[in-house]
Amino acid sequence: MKEKQDGNENGNKETQTQKGERKKERKKKERKKKERKKERKKEKTERKKERLCRVKNGRKGGKSEPIRVLVTGAAGQIAYSLLFSIAKGDVFGKDQRSSPLTRRTWPSTTWTVAILVGSMPRKEGMERKDLLKANVAIFKSQGAALEKYAKKTVKVLVVGNPANTNCLIAAKSAPSIPKENFSCLTRLDHNRARSQVAMRCGVPATHVKNVIIWGNHSSTQYPDVHHCLVNMSGSELACFEAVKDDAWLNGEFIATVQQRGAAVIKARKLSSAMSAAKAICDHMRDIWMGTAEGEFISMGVYSSGNAYGVPEDLIYSFPVQIKDKSWKIVEGLTINPFSKSKMEATAEELIDERDTAVSFLGV
Repeated sequence: MKEKQDGNENGNKETQTQKGERKKERKKKERKKKERKKERKKEKTERKKERLCRVKNGRKGGKSEPIRVLVTGAAGQIAYSLLFSIAKGDVFGKDQRSSPLTRRTWPSTTWTVAILVGSMPRKEGMERKDLLKANVAIFKSQGAALEKYAKKTVKVLVVGNPANTNCLIAAKSAPSIPKENFSCLTRLDHNRARSQVAMRCGVPATHVKNVIIWGNHSSTQYPDVHHCLVNMSGSELACFEAVKDDAWLNGEFIATVQQRGAAVIKARKLSSAMSAAKAICDHMRDIWMGTAEGEFISMGVYSSGNAYGVPEDLIYSFPVQIKDKSWKIVEGLTINPFSKSKMEATAEELIDERDTAVSFLGV
């Protein structure tokens, strides 16, 4: 009789444990359901933004005005992925009508967007000054071509390295186009920083927002997560609270993002291609569609008038928010001494690059 009673007690305990497990499983499924619902809502919002954007772009004969996109270096590895993404609507919207880019030549004065990918490629062991000397003449001529032929409202994205200074040279060579229309790509670094945090926290990259890349697209760049937020099980936590490893965030994390480009070159003997194309699409889509409420992204933009003490006349990566195709540097962010020193170091490199470039061409 006692044995039977003991058996019943054990059975009850097992049942209680099973109930607890089922309860946990239900909660887990509910969380996933909420996350899927949130993702669907976000997709719906993006589609709505695309429709509004098409209306703002104007109508002609009942159809939206076509967007004329100039891509240099179109036969290269980056463009191999980029052109297809542009044509199928990943950048300017799924319903933006596209023409067979490789079979039609448009009058150059109709360019809406210019993506300057073509440059002398960076090779293993190559110094950035070597890149400068080889590329600065290219971007002076491209800037002059934009000045002569493109719309004055053209949005120019410089990708070819060294991107910040190449962008500055192109902008200086097209004086009638507003400097605010020029930007350089640091979204690749931004995406890398976001992914590093996401992997560390065990969440999708879409659950990480407001990382910042300050400064140059080089090994002196400063990936800053002091204002980053991570969605952990439906709650947004500060990055340092979510990661729980300050030493990693202030050391290995920064070095990994800074050196990722060199690591890719070492591994494949070529610079990034598909990830760079994805970053270009992200960058230009945010210019076209705007950034989400409460979020900011990283872009290399003109430094004049910034609130963070960055020297004038540089293309420097800042956190920006975008609305109606115009970017604005996010102001009021607290900068601690550690961050300040990193930001100043990358600014010094950009000053040196700018001065060297100007001495090459007398721009």
